[in-house]
Amino acid sequence: MTGPLRLGPLLRHVDDRSAAVWVETEGAGTVTVRVAAHPTGRTDWSRPTFRVHDHHYALVEVDDLEAGWSTAYQVLVDDEVVWPEAGTSWPESTLRTTTVDGPVRMAFGSCRTSVPHDALHHLSHGVDALRTFALELAGGGRGPLGERPDLLLLLGDQVYADSTSAAMRDFIASRRSLDEEPGAELADFEEYAHLYGLAWSEPALRWLLSCLPSLMIFDDHDVRDDWNTSQQWRTQMEQTSWWHGRIVAALGSYWLYQHLGNLSPDARAQDRLWRELGRREQRSPGQEVDLTDAVDEFAAEVDARPTAYRWSYTHPLGGSHLVVLDSRAARDLTPGSRSMLDEEEMEWADAQLTGGHDHLLVATSLPFLLPRGLHHLESWNEALVDGAWGRWPAGLGERMRQEVDLEHWGAFSDSFDRVSGMVDEVADGKRGAAPSSVIFLSGDVHHSYVNEVERTTGSRILQLVCSPIRNPLPRAMRALVSGMSHGARPLGRVLAGSAQVPDPRWRWHGVAGPWFDNNLALLEIDEGRLRAAWVAGRVLGGEDDRPGLVTVSDLELDVPPVGSEHRPAVAHVHPGVVGGVRGRVRRLLERRRDAARPGTG
Repeated sequence: MTGPLRLGPLLRHVDDRSAAVWVETEGAGTVTVRVAAHPTGRTDWSRPTFRVHDHHYALVEVDDLEAGWSTAYQVLVDDEVVWPEAGTSWPESTLRTTTVDGPVRMAFGSCRTSVPHDALHHLSHGVDALRTFALELAGGGRGPLGERPDLLLLLGDQVYADSTSAAMRDFIASRRSLDEEPGAELADFEEYAHLYGLAWSEPALRWLLSCLPSLMIFDDHDVRDDWNTSQQWRTQMEQTSWWHGRIVAALGSYWLYQHLGNLSPDARAQDRLWRELGRREQRSPGQEVDLTDAVDEFAAEVDARPTAYRWSYTHPLGGSHLVVLDSRAARDLTPGSRSMLDEEEMEWADAQLTGGHDHLLVATSLPFLLPRGLHHLESWNEALVDGAWGRWPAGLGERMRQEVDLEHWGAFSDSFDRVSGMVDEVADGKRGAAPSSVIFLSGDVHHSYVNEVERTTGSRILQLVCSPIRNPLPRAMRALVSGMSHGARPLGRVLAGSAQVPDPRWRWHGVAGPWFDNNLALLEIDEGRLRAAWVAGRVLGGEDDRPGLVTVSDLELDVPPVGSEHRPAVAHVHPGVVGGVRGRVRRLLERRRDAARPGTG
């Protein structure tokens, strides 16, 4: 994009009193958010830009608002209106504060590659579900829930630093040789900044992010495939010539582009980099602050010492509560005592997982509940690498761990048992009044499904997975995943038993899925009622860049009153209409796409 506004605006953390608006500008200046109306008569909130590696950013906090208040807004740079763009046909961007009462609606998903929206890339990458949803909302639609969501939760792989598009490779080649390490993968902050620009500058998505509040958490491809899988993986990376530069750029840019906007005003005021920015602004009033050295030093430190910073956070959802767990950077990879969350992070999670809410939502990029057979396989592999079958099989187990991505919560058995114990206490009312449900929200695995823990009383415990937004599995891998999901339980139990791995404290079963469409999940919480729908984009006639929204699955999840005896959840499934001619067209497109596609990241 040309002009003063390079990227954004993104509407980020919104609560009942404030809203954060993030932008990247082309140069230094003052960024102003101007609203159409305000109860006190105030119209403008301003913030000077700050600089990191010659890129310019601002996060403007619009405060002193009222609950349930909605208004259109503009963005100005040095008194020039830069958003909305002149002559735009997109609806006006609005911000709306939250309320404590009433239903909560949110969209969530993970794994989105950024490639063009044409016939060729629909064959190789499928239709972008998030962009299609944006087109639906911009055209006046509301999707299967009938209302626009209150929040968009992106659960990892917002960008792919290790599996780059043609446009990204062209940019890299303009700066350095692709024959030099790390080749077509990202090497530094400048390349990350360009990648975020490719991911978030598409007009439909840009409009959506300007008016739908978003929260985010990273997963491995935001950095590199298998990030922090094991200590051996880290050692291998640290022996390369390029890893240090990659991880510093990855974490520094993540703080700027994703994490800063996750924070509430109080949490942001305590953030070490935000506070350093404030100190420098006080020392140099009227001048743009250069925060490059602080960001780079911060990123290097938190990679070397994960306990130095917390990427996890919480967010209120009306009468419910959202806890977002970092299941990547906070790991303890010490052989023999591996943990998905290091001890400090585990203690923090323990303090956040409490009752007293209508529903407790726990977001973790990696599914907490895999199909049980796969969970057993991962637990067996962990024991194998720790020497349960001897030295030689341990090496084989490590190769399997990295090649087959055996790195979910099942591969961190102690962590799984500790967190499931915490959730049991929440569900049994031992940590305050039991919520109607505890819901895990996850992505990562390139297929979607619903699992439920087998309980007879207390809160219902569910796992909802939505993946990918745009990066589908080839058909051959779909068949393998589907077969493993339904048939791996006997093998997994035998292998886990042979390594003397105890059974997990929970038993669970599948409620719906798996399905493999590029999709976006929509969740509605209305007191004890839960409804979840997965939507996707389809090109069935018309222009390739104007797909229509279809419903893949629409589930009503029965949630009985807390304390009553209940049976396992029944999902009343209303699948989207993809039969007849539409089904044949979709299958044809899938075969052509898989033939054209080199592989999945």
